Amino acid sequence: MSNQDTYLSKILKDKRDLLLQIKKESTFGELKKIVRDLPETRGFLNSLKADIEEKDFAVIAEMKKASPSQGLIREDYNPGKIADSYLEAGATCLSILTDHKFFQGENDHLTYVKHRTTLPILRKDFVIDEFQIFETRAIGADCILLIKSALSKQQLKDFYYVSKELGLDVLIEIHSSEELSEVMDMDPELLGVNNRNLTTFEVDIHNTKEISKLVPDSSFLVCESGIKTKEDIQFIKESGVKAFLIGEAFMRAADPGKELQKLFN
Repeated sequence: MSNQDTYLSKILKDKRDLLLQIKKESTFGELKKIVRDLPETRGFLNSLKADIEEKDFAVIAEMKKASPSQGLIREDYNPGKIADSYLEAGATCLSILTDHKFFQGENDHLTYVKHRTTLPILRKDFVIDEFQIFETRAIGADCILLIKSALSKQQLKDFYYVSKELGLDVLIEIHSSEELSEVMDMDPELLGVNNRNLTTFEVDIHNTKEISKLVPDSSFLVCESGIKTKEDIQFIKESGVKAFLIGEAFMRAADPGKELQKLFN
């Protein structure tokens, strides 16, 4: 795959085109009005901290039907049943893919699950416009993902502060020490290390271990992608990281919640 034709560049181009269409069909003013009347968000970061205090680990259990690199991951994709399974298994929070074209997600999946569960929810999508921040709050998310490799430094800062003003927790995602250095002047509360390179979609869990050495204690660190076994979890915990975002390993299991319990109990 050429540099001009990476997974990330394809996704971002599609997202820009989609946003042009969405903005024609709905006004920013309407969205702001919806957000203004919403109740407070559930504490995503506080829930992670509480579970680590109580159990010495925290799990953000992800819901995704497909991905650009793997294609269809789960044919029997029932958001309500999966959310129930995760809740019963002791997940700390949920992560829900809402990108349609590449991950077969929907905003409605998140809204439906929000009314069905008590768990805080991360909206997993590719945010490149302020409109999406308000949309994230409007559909019921408690936390928003901001991906450093998809944004300029100034965009990241601006989006971070708008998100915080709306009451959202913000998971800033990085993949390298270079990206880490670009975000540290923001003193991010919640930082995710993606073990998946979004250019190639290759995965290496050693990435979290190496970057964790450079992250100050003031930032709460989450390990994202590539966790499949108890040995993987132990390997990451040895670096001091105790929060995990796991999707594919759960989604490929017959019962996602039972797979969660198998890995962490």
